[in-house]
Amino acid sequence: MGSDERGYTAEYLHDRSGQQLILFRKAGSVSGRHYHKGISAAKSPEILVLLQGKLRLNWKAVGAAEMQTTVVEGPAKLQVPPLVWHELIAETDCVLLEMNSIAEHAADTFELPKF
Repeated sequence: MGSDERGYTAEYLHDRSGQQLILFRKAGSVSGRHYHKGISAAKSPEILVLLQGKLRLNWKAVGAAEMQTTVVEGPAKLQVPPLVWHELIAETDCVLLEMNSIAEHAADTFELPKF
């Protein structure tokens, strides 16, 4: 699908569950920094599978002031509910599966207003 300084993203067809994404992220890269409203069933909740690597997950409910954080080592399943702002910071090179298509992601991704 594309590549940038974070690594690259590929979309593949899973015979049973449709289009999905595989993400290859470089150590130190940041992904996310957005939230989903749950418009797409694939984003309610968003499901990511960390196959390999270690990342820091930061999140907070939309409208909340306090940020939460946890470090996750693969293999692990992550679930992000709707209306939860989140970012993933790769502490090592990481490989993740994102259980939705790029179209579903684009249709249900929102950023917090900048002040």
